Amino acid sequence: MAMQSGFIKRIRDIMRMDAGINGDAQRIEQMVWMLFLKVYDAKEDDWELNEDNYESIIPEDLRWRNWAKADENGHAMTGDKLLSFVNNTLFPVLKGNDVKESEKVLYEGIQVTPDTPIKKTIVKSTFEDANNYMKDGVYLRQVIDVIDEIEFDDVKESHDFGFVYEEILRELQSAGSSGEFYTPRAVTEFMALMIKPQLGEKMADFACGTGGFITSWLGQLSKQVTDTTAQKQLDDSIYGIEKKPFPYLLCVTNMLLHDIEVPNIYHMNSLKHNLLDYTDDDKFDVILMNPPYGGHEDKSIQNFFPDDLTSSETADLFMSVIMYRLKKGGRAAVILPDGFLFGTDNAKVAIKKKLFSECNVHTIIRMPHSVFAPYTSITTNILFFDRTGPTTETWFYRLDMPEGYKNFSKTKPMQLVHFDPAVQWWDNREEITIDGFDKAKKFTVKELSDRTYNIDLCGYPHEEEEILPPKELIQQYQEKRASLNADIDRILAQITEILGIDLEEE
Repeated sequence: MAMQSGFIKRIRDIMRMDAGINGDAQRIEQMVWMLFLKVYDAKEDDWELNEDNYESIIPEDLRWRNWAKADENGHAMTGDKLLSFVNNTLFPVLKGNDVKESEKVLYEGIQVTPDTPIKKTIVKSTFEDANNYMKDGVYLRQVIDVIDEIEFDDVKESHDFGFVYEEILRELQSAGSSGEFYTPRAVTEFMALMIKPQLGEKMADFACGTGGFITSWLGQLSKQVTDTTAQKQLDDSIYGIEKKPFPYLLCVTNMLLHDIEVPNIYHMNSLKHNLLDYTDDDKFDVILMNPPYGGHEDKSIQNFFPDDLTSSETADLFMSVIMYRLKKGGRAAVILPDGFLFGTDNAKVAIKKKLFSECNVHTIIRMPHSVFAPYTSITTNILFFDRTGPTTETWFYRLDMPEGYKNFSKTKPMQLVHFDPAVQWWDNREEITIDGFDKAKKFTVKELSDRTYNIDLCGYPHEEEEILPPKELIQQYQEKRASLNADIDRILAQITEILGIDLEEE
């Protein structure tokens, strides 16, 4: 089939005609639960071949191969019958609920126990909060038919589908607040490259979103795989936690597409665990993360943290989790907003003091603005540190906007090549000053502590406002509006959660 952009466009065109789909975020979520079932069905083909007496956790009639595909005569469920099946049978069973007729149980809801293999438990955890938004069974049939054209046993087509998946993730950047689940691939690739993965290590992302860091880690580590033993080490090297159901669904699907048959990805909240209860078994060699920032957590979350590390800012809380879960000798690369660097409230100072006294914060990369456009205009930084001892000195490096760029955007996103200056500087470090402004500079830990850990250093000089051509100006305003809308949605969600208001019921 014609893959890549044509695949996405076909599905988009069909869904736009369905009254139940409201916006890009719902369209993507609708597409992904179907993709998950298609991918999972393909993986079950492999497991049936390689395992004696393999038994699916999904009832036979409800497996993709038995309801989504047309029969030998070309007939398939459609219209109201299909819609009823999906809403009243498929979803309830996959969520773990029995389907009854009078008192007779037609289908038992899938059940998970501590002994259930992870590759089976992911079905229930994936569908716990999934939704079918489509209201027209004919259009639903058409979308299913497009998705069913993908053949995952075709090597070329599976490879092509990787590009389709990337396109789905990129679209999240312009799908309202869903953009928070996506870190640009160039950033995750750079961080995985500089962290230098080694076979036998285990990495973690405690807010893994759609799995971007895990995918980049696997990409770097796969270069070292030469035999089945090494492949097993690679398969066992990842661990992820995601609180929100939609990115969790995307992440699990992503792992299955990357042939990780036992994806150690868990649907829960990393912050709901007492920091002091972590043991060595809960620690990792490498942590790669872009913690949520500006988010809201229930007040009770703060009870899981020591008093001096308690904060209302999610990024601060995740930094504490990272410090407590990084192994001795382990390495970490973490994206944090400017507010963490220059913040001087009690919690931020305490967290930074602990970070610099217990870890070696050797490098901080200041990233240019609009890296996360249009989701947010907040400027971010990458902190590289390891648990080899306290910090003695820290290098700051300002990564400038590439030549010819004034802003990154959906059509002109950041690319890995834009990190080349930082990569070249990394192994041959020197202090750089341009037009009186520090671009790269080394500071002792005493200099940083004397600033009360206000470490807003090697920042960006003020630039004169540029008069843009009309087309670029309009695009810039559109992206600023999308960013502002996302901020408003996030703040409204926090307010309604605090007040206990369910707007959908109003």
